Amino acid sequence: MTESNTPASDRALRLRERVKGRKPKFVRPESWRYFRLKESWRNPRGLDHKVRLMYKGWPPAAGSGYGGPKVAKGLHPSGYREVLVYNVEQLGKIDAKTEAVRIAHRVGKKKRADILAEARRKKIVVLNLRRVREAAEEKPVEEKEEGKTADVEKETEETEDGHEEKKPKPEEKTKKRGRRTEQQ
Repeated sequence: MTESNTPASDRALRLRERVKGRKPKFVRPESWRYFRLKESWRNPRGLDHKVRLMYKGWPPAAGSGYGGPKVAKGLHPSGYREVLVYNVEQLGKIDAKTEAVRIAHRVGKKKRADILAEARRKKIVVLNLRRVREAAEEKPVEEKEEGKTADVEKETEETEDGHEEKKPKPEEKTKKRGRRTEQQ
């Protein structure tokens, strides 16, 4: 975990994981019988519904007994509270010891890079850092594409008339498909 976590929250996070491991997967009753019903949980409301009445042999219903500790509610697995950020100004309200930042999905590359730089300066944890790295890695790719255009220009030559002419490419070997080749 992190240095900022208190022993109580560390214990609460471990307890939450243990409870989650023992919790059954709650599926919508009768979803195994009718294909039109999805497995997402819906609370049974019928008068004689077996899951609502907790009959033996029927799957358990979701309830308050399966919840984790209150201290761990809303905490990211790293132990920080998650805060959604849209711009650099919102980083000023963040407490770096207890809160971590998640950069919003609709924030563009430039502003995302600015937010990341400011967060590093203030030593704030960024939870979706992977997407920021992808944005930073795309810039060198664009530079490589610019280098390719120079290669294409080298393939063409100007004639005396001022027209451009492509250089002939060396002949490539034909691929064999079964018994025949592409030339046949």
